[in-house]
Amino acid sequence: MSELQPDKIGLRVGLEIHQQLGTGKKLFCSCPPIESTDYPIKFTRKLRITRSELGELDPSAMFETSKQKTIMYYANPESSCLVEQDEEPPHDLDAGAKETALIIASALNTSVFSEVYVMRKLVIDGSNTSGFQRTMLLGLGGSLQVDGKSVGVQSICLEEDAAKLLNDSADLREYTLDRLGIPLVEIALEPVSGTPEEIKKIALTIGRLLRATKRVQRGLGSIRQDVNVSIAGGGVVEVKGVQKLDQLEKVVEYEAKRQHGLKIIQERLQKLETERIAKEADVKDVTDAFGGCKSKTIQKALSGGARVKAMRVRNFAGMFGFEPYPGIRLGKQLGELVRFFGLGGVFHSDELPNYGIEDAEIQQVRKRLEAGQKDGFLILAGEPWKLDVVIDSIIRRIEEAKNGVPAETRVATVTGETIYLRPRPGASRMYPETDIPPIIVTGDEAEDARKKVPKSWEESLNDLQKQYELNPQLALQVFDSEYLDLFESICKDGRTSPNFAASVLCGTITNLERRGLDPKALKNSEIAKAFSLLADGRIAKESLEILFESIMGGKSSSIEDAIEKNSMGTLADSELGAILDEVVASNAGIIEQQGERAIGPLMGIAMKNLRGKVDGQRINRMLESKIRSRLGKAPSGP
Repeated sequence: MSELQPDKIGLRVGLEIHQQLGTGKKLFCSCPPIESTDYPIKFTRKLRITRSELGELDPSAMFETSKQKTIMYYANPESSCLVEQDEEPPHDLDAGAKETALIIASALNTSVFSEVYVMRKLVIDGSNTSGFQRTMLLGLGGSLQVDGKSVGVQSICLEEDAAKLLNDSADLREYTLDRLGIPLVEIALEPVSGTPEEIKKIALTIGRLLRATKRVQRGLGSIRQDVNVSIAGGGVVEVKGVQKLDQLEKVVEYEAKRQHGLKIIQERLQKLETERIAKEADVKDVTDAFGGCKSKTIQKALSGGARVKAMRVRNFAGMFGFEPYPGIRLGKQLGELVRFFGLGGVFHSDELPNYGIEDAEIQQVRKRLEAGQKDGFLILAGEPWKLDVVIDSIIRRIEEAKNGVPAETRVATVTGETIYLRPRPGASRMYPETDIPPIIVTGDEAEDARKKVPKSWEESLNDLQKQYELNPQLALQVFDSEYLDLFESICKDGRTSPNFAASVLCGTITNLERRGLDPKALKNSEIAKAFSLLADGRIAKESLEILFESIMGGKSSSIEDAIEKNSMGTLADSELGAILDEVVASNAGIIEQQGERAIGPLMGIAMKNLRGKVDGQRINRMLESKIRSRLGKAPSGP
């Protein structure tokens, strides 16, 4: 397949930005948004679907209900209360969150409503203990300027964040309540045409606008993008959980290829005489044919009392494995669907014999299904009640393939691909919140918000560069990073070089992350502590990378722990002098040959043992003095 051309396939992308606000409180209670390490409270829930006020059922909620999962919640009173546990009505709306949302709306020239209603958005995947998320539409319209072009704003909402997922198994989901209720602004932008790089620039621009307010949270997970992607003639696909800009670019590119690939599959299916699958005639129980099967997936299922069923699809041979683009196959799409119901996977005729399923079993399946050589088939194993639900979903998905790209909700992976999450929600998922009266936005509040609109990010960046005497590239890295507030805190007393602080925060830590170390393990408080120890002369500059690596690698829990485990501390002049005397004595020959130029190789030798324990400049000064003394010369400088 030739390289994808976004303009030729009618690619359209709409961004929904979810930004946590830095209010220090949750939206409907006073609990602080801190991440706990201990959870003394634990409880379980079973969330069930309810009908809307018009008696309708939401398709995404029906899908989640079909999984029949138990939800386990973990809570700490330090970061959550009875509001998050849905055991107490919500308190008054946080005034700080309201003000910040109004400022952001004013910065985007959004028309704000004078009366705002809190709505319940039905969510029963377990991420909300109540089964719904509270959200309020603040205003409509507005625009964002990106490289001289105007990108329209559809809406701005103020809402509460969801609980944080810890683990998701076949029958159990586990969440913590630390994040539940943190205030968010949701900014929905108008769909635009463009390349993945241009979409990334839009997300970067609005992220910078939000950071310029200095009223939002920073760090991984504090800003997330949902991406609505479509191509000409296809449904809109919502991709959730995009946290990084590089990931966003890959997601848009992958979705464009996936959707165009499905369009090509549709065109090929339209040329075949396919028939709609009849569950009674085309689905058969074939459990007895797989008693001696070598497939680990099937044997594991059978050991748990599962059944094996096969499904015939007329004139479908070759279609499950057909790849318009590498990795884009209908068989892969069905595999994603099946795994979300907790089944190990689905086997299709285009990939068999393989995976422990041999030709003898295939022939029995074909005979049982009365499948000809032009027919395709699927094999899957699971509990009987679950198989019925999954088979119905597969039948619907195959029918959707004949119509191109189905509208659905997907989730982004760390590699930039997307996998099936659930159907798109319908209008019946929203209904009024009965526990909270309307929120009034007065004329004075709106005017005050307009006055507090911050400088543009370009002006803010220029101020940052001038105030700390940073070069343009380093200033931009600091501004775009999650460490701007921390950087300013470290540099405020003048004891730390801003350029050094910026290079460590945006260079050293980033390089450690690229090596696969965990940035979440290194808390801002520990970084600040390390810089404070450095300013006090208690550790060396060279020690920062070693200490951060120890924490990010899971070897240490704190800066103090890392210092102890790496045997770091300030050496007295007498101790350092004794070590350097030994270095000089052991390398007398080099000094005789190279004279004062021996400082280079001897510094390398000294730093092998002293790196991170003593400042390099201090070692250099003392070593130079000892070399000159060895050569019979007076020490240089003061």
